[in-house]
This record gives sequence, C-alpha cells and structure tokens, in this order.
Amino acid sequence: MSNPSLFESAVGWIRKGYPEGIPSTDFPPLLALLIRSELDETEVTQVALRLARDNDVNVPVPEEAIRDAIAHVTSELPTDNEINQVAGRLASAGWPLATTAV
Repeated sequence: MSNPSLFESAVGWIRKGYPEGIPSTDFPPLLALLIRSELDETEVTQVALRLARDNDVNVPVPEEAIRDAIAHVTSELPTDNEINQVAGRLASAGWPLATTAV
C-alpha cells in the first residue's frame, strides 16, 4: 500500500481538524498555511476546491473564486495569531506542517 500524497494528506488533516467544516474566518489563515507548505499553487487550489465542494455540494465553487481567494491571501496575509490558531488546530489533527506557522 502506498503512502498518501501530500495533497491527500492535507485534505485528510483539514477534514479531521474541521469535522464540522471550515469557518469563513479560518479559511484565509488555512490558505496561508497551505501556501507555505510544500504544495504548489495548483495543488493549493485543488485542496481548496475539494474542501469547498465537500462542505456544500449544492453550491458549486468556481476554480476562479478559489484562485481569487488565494491571491487575496497572498496580498493581505492573515495575522500571525490567526495563522497560529489554525496551525494549532491542524497540529492536533496530525498536521506535520504546523511548524510553518509564524
């Protein structure tokens, strides 16, 4: 059995850390953490799309909206406290990239 990819692992950790779904206030710091990880921009977009679609299958999220959100996060980063709060939540779910927090 092969190990899951970083992409699949990230999706799994986020689902475990946010079993009720990702609150809108945590989405920007989450994107910031994903951008700091070893995922490239395309993979970050795909993780965000998968999570958005998983949370509300009745409202399609266009890829362009995810790209815009990533662009917004990279131009106006969340506070260090917001990023650390999300990183801490994901660390409790096994996220090994929590050290990428500030």
